[in-house]
Amino acid sequence: MAVTRARLIMLVVVLTSLLVPQAAQAQARAKAEVRAQARNPVILVHGYNADPGVWGSLREDLKADGYTDSELFSWGYDTHRSVNETLSGSFASYVEDVRGQTGAERVDVVAHSFGSLVTRWYVKFGGGTGTVGRWVSLGGPNHGTSVAWACAAWDQACRDMTPGSYVQTHLASGDETPGEVRYATWWSSCDEMINPDSSVPLTGAANNAAGCLDHNALLGDEAVSQGVRAFLRS
Repeated sequence: MAVTRARLIMLVVVLTSLLVPQAAQAQARAKAEVRAQARNPVILVHGYNADPGVWGSLREDLKADGYTDSELFSWGYDTHRSVNETLSGSFASYVEDVRGQTGAERVDVVAHSFGSLVTRWYVKFGGGTGTVGRWVSLGGPNHGTSVAWACAAWDQACRDMTPGSYVQTHLASGDETPGEVRYATWWSSCDEMINPDSSVPLTGAANNAAGCLDHNALLGDEAVSQGVRAFLRS
């Protein structure tokens, strides 16, 4: 009888040593799944005369933070089209595609430069207050830029970026940051494409000074990346 009891005790010890790590692993997987479900997919939107390739640095930083390729999307579009008549509608369709692919109720949007106008129009006038969780603008001409006058004569997007344009007037009307969306901007005191620098910040947004950076340097600056990623986690 003593031998049998000893064997039973040994069996219990062995089984416990096998099951406890498995339980811990299962618990860790469950927690990771909960975290992933709580995190919105991110749509990266490039600026004027650019393409999705500009997001290489931030995309890698987001992946280092735990995002997977299936949670990161880069929208490419013709940057010479109209913000309100064409591009915001195309972006709305893209958002629905992402939501369909991921099952997410909301997406987070990070836009650079001209992309800020396209995505803001969608949020404010295209139903985006119900589908966007966080919206980020890096060097966006959110109140227009005088630099756009250089190409406004032949380019609709440039006309949309000029101060006082139809797009600018309507985006500035009423609440600049409507709905339950959380808004953040990053602006540079040395941005050669945004004039004045004060065009970027929005009333009601978390507005961040990035220091003295060129317009495109906002895309790869480490401090800006850290700030954006912290905002997306918040």
